[in-house]
Amino acid sequence: MAEFFKTISSPVEGICKEKGSKFLAFAFPVHSVNDIENYILRFKKDYSDARHICFAWMLGPERTNFKVNDDGEPSGTAGRPILGQINSRELTNVLVIVVRYFGGVLLGTGGLIQAYKEAAADALNKAEIIECQVYKSYTIQFGYHHQNLIMRLLKEFEAEIVIREMTDICKFVIQVPLKHAKALENALFKIYGVIIIFDEK
Repeated sequence: MAEFFKTISSPVEGICKEKGSKFLAFAFPVHSVNDIENYILRFKKDYSDARHICFAWMLGPERTNFKVNDDGEPSGTAGRPILGQINSRELTNVLVIVVRYFGGVLLGTGGLIQAYKEAAADALNKAEIIECQVYKSYTIQFGYHHQNLIMRLLKEFEAEIVIREMTDICKFVIQVPLKHAKALENALFKIYGVIIIFDEK
């Protein structure tokens, strides 16, 4: 798995006009399918007068989780060209929505593909592309007598404590940069009594 991934820093907009039709493009940084669904529901409400609301999205540092939607346009003429612009920039954790207002002239499959591509490109060309670090998350359990040592290791390997539970034992949910994950795990495994619980996913 890559140690970094590319995404956009903030929402951007673009437009393409073709034979009276307007293609309004909107790109958003997203972190989950829930984020995406909320944007799409909002657009269906805010642009209820539009002929089509098409989109494509990509999630995850490995760039294997994605979806396209043509929203009634001929199959492959909207979502795929939008996704193509995401792929050409090697982006992930991004949603691109293109809203079409029909201008009365049919564009044909080639014309549609080009228009959706140009609208998505116009938005993404305006975006600031940033690199984000990939993290690995897991839970560690240990006795209080190991707390100072554990805290030193977490600092050394740039790990962050996401959840901290202090009962009869210490239980931390941590995230560590992928580039340091194996070294931190090896260091923790050497400490007697420390338990590491990895996510099942």
